[in-house]
Amino acid sequence: MIVGLRSLASRWTAVVPVAAVVVLAFTWGRHLPGAVVAVVTLVLAGAVLAAVHHAEVVAHRVGEPFGSLVLAIAVTIIEVALIVTLMVDGGDKSATLARDTVFAAVMITLNGVVGFSLLVASLRHKTAVFNPEGTGAALATVATLASLSLVLPTFTTSKPGPEFSTAQLTFAALASLVLYVLFVTTQTVRHRDYFLPVTRQGEVIHADDHADAPSTRTTVISLVLLGFALIGVVGLAKGVSPTIESGVTAAGMPPAVVGVIIALLVLLPETIAAWRAARRDRVQTSLNLALGSAMASIGLTIPAVALASLWLPGPLVLGLGPLHMVLLALTVVVSSLTVVPGRATPLQGGVHMVLFAAYLELAVNP
Repeated sequence: MIVGLRSLASRWTAVVPVAAVVVLAFTWGRHLPGAVVAVVTLVLAGAVLAAVHHAEVVAHRVGEPFGSLVLAIAVTIIEVALIVTLMVDGGDKSATLARDTVFAAVMITLNGVVGFSLLVASLRHKTAVFNPEGTGAALATVATLASLSLVLPTFTTSKPGPEFSTAQLTFAALASLVLYVLFVTTQTVRHRDYFLPVTRQGEVIHADDHADAPSTRTTVISLVLLGFALIGVVGLAKGVSPTIESGVTAAGMPPAVVGVIIALLVLLPETIAAWRAARRDRVQTSLNLALGSAMASIGLTIPAVALASLWLPGPLVLGLGPLHMVLLALTVVVSSLTVVPGRATPLQGGVHMVLFAAYLELAVNP
């Protein structure tokens, strides 16, 4: 056992997550000079790759769709903690932080991660195949959550501005939580087969690999190291955010671009995991990661910020503007047309990537 632990500790995937947490402890809340930012960025990149490795170890042990669920929920819980912390420290300027972060996560996952995965799989295997029943259910849940939490506040009249009243915010938080729990139950218990990878003949793949599953001890160690890696990713991303913010300001770009960059960094582990799954022709796993992350981002963030708003003095702005509502509506329509056939060509992947590029362009030049 001791030899096995030493062998595991000698691997960089075991060392980097711990190093990331140590670096985070020494840099948290401090102004970082340029040289330190460069070191932090390197550790951040290593933590991202380590998180992907350990997520795949856990996924191999528990199987799909539990593996995708573990990574999506782990990232989102840490991300939610970061959002609430920034809202507490940010005052009135953090009024739109939750909205901007959630919307960025939705657009990155539904267009960036989904489009990239479909493009990789279809270019490599001619077409990308997946289960439209499970993917359609996930998309419908994401669309409902996004509309209830991000679109309706723009049109309600109980409170001036794109804000919910206390009663409306309570309803939105409870509805988000209920829908998320209902979806997870559907995904993991009642209709698990809908979320498993499928062959090109439409048969469900119950075993994702012929290799032996990792032992319980290895899985537990990887789960702990996954937690360290994700804490490091989110915390170090916050640490380099002042440098990013200074660069964005110097370039004359809107402040919202900082949130987009941070969201891209935080979602890197899921993006890489989705890319690897797409290369193996496990597109359903890629879509589980993307849609699960979007759903968890809304379903966990909205209840958390609703609770935090009880003691936060500033307003909580959740309603999207007209530009972002158009992008969200177009994304939902295109995603629905992509999901229905259960297979996609490079064209569908390209369409989603163009929408993602449009989102990034309009974030820089609104």
